[in-house]
Parts: sequence; C-alpha cells; structure tokens
Amino acid sequence: MSGKYDDMLYMPHHVSPTRPHMSAVDRGAQFSPFAALVGYDAVIAETARLTQERIELTESAQQTLNEKLRFLGEQTGESPNIVITFFQQDLWKDGGKYVTVCGTVRRIDPVTHRVLMADGTLIPMEDILTIEGDCFASILF
Repeated sequence: MSGKYDDMLYMPHHVSPTRPHMSAVDRGAQFSPFAALVGYDAVIAETARLTQERIELTESAQQTLNEKLRFLGEQTGESPNIVITFFQQDLWKDGGKYVTVCGTVRRIDPVTHRVLMADGTLIPMEDILTIEGDCFASILF
C-alpha cells in the first residue's frame, strides 16, 4: 500500500494542551437528533387520528329509543343491566367516536335530557344510538 497519506498513517494522535479531553458521551451528544420544530410530532399525530361521523337515526329508530328510555324510567326499584352506545363529540376535530357503556341506569332526567349511569357517566339522550338489554326481551318495540 502506497498512497498519498501513508506518511500520516502512524503519526501520534493530537492532544490539545489547552482544552480538556471530551468524553465519549459528550462527543456522541453532538450528533444526537433534536426537534427543530417543537410540537410538530404532536400536530402530525393529531392529524393522523381518525374520527367518525354521527349516524342520523330514522324516525322509527328514534321512536324505539324513546320507548326504551320511557320503559327504563318506569323501572322503580329495579336496576336492569343495559348496554348503551352513544356518540361522543371530539373536542378538537369534526366528528367523534361511538362509545359503549355497560351498567345500570341510576336516573333518567327528562329536564336535562340525560341518562345518568350508576358509574357516574352522563349520556345526552340525543347522542344515544342504541340501548340493549335483557329487560327488553319481553317487550315488543
């Protein structure tokens, strides 16, 4: 091997008499990635998050829901287990998501049009998509 820089190949490594030796960790930190745009990753993640459109119920489906809510309101002393699926509006984007809650109804408030579940969940009646449960099996809707 005879090349242009062969004379420098075996020279001793230069050590500065005025500057302290840099540790390997500090040397590696020079080349670590950095966030040039603060918050950019969060914006990209928010843009990629999907939402659903609200499903508009037919009049017959809305009537069935109203009858089920009335039936649940008449169940005094009984707490049947039900499953409610309702639309939850997204705070940041158009649309939202459908959430399913299982449990018992504590109270149906006709004034505020909300259903209060035993676990404390408040569900606006206009956002309810379906109500299901064994208590509705004997009743024709």
